[in-house]
Amino acid sequence: MNVITTKRTQGENKDFNHLIAQLDNDLNKRYQREQSEYDKFNKVDSIATVIVAFDGDKPVGCGCFKEYDSDTVEMKRIFVAPDYRGQKISKQVLGELEAWAKEQGYSKAVLETGSGQPEAIGLYARCGYERIENYGQYKDFPNSLCFEKKLR
Repeated sequence: MNVITTKRTQGENKDFNHLIAQLDNDLNKRYQREQSEYDKFNKVDSIATVIVAFDGDKPVGCGCFKEYDSDTVEMKRIFVAPDYRGQKISKQVLGELEAWAKEQGYSKAVLETGSGQPEAIGLYARCGYERIENYGQYKDFPNSLCFEKKLR
């Protein structure tokens, strides 16, 4: 098993953008036309809280968060390259994001994933996230599943 390192960075990071392009391709394959309705919620180029996971100098996973309200962050764009799945990299990225959010004083995290992503749903359950009513922009999206976790 490879040693995976993580780096804190920002939304303009080229490695992060390379990975989220792969994520978008994956989501478009899973959800086809429906995915275009979600694209407007996934703009993260100006985000300042990004984690990229590396195998050596190869970017293999990512995630980020943004403020949802004064006490809550929304986790976004969590992804691991297909060749690296099953190595707990997404759990490592999510843990790093949670630690960073706590450092910034947040006490809760929310996130949305799609019903067609059983691996993501399983990850969030294993990491202590609980299903909640769909929030914000996801209220009227039947394929959306929303979760939250207390960070303290």
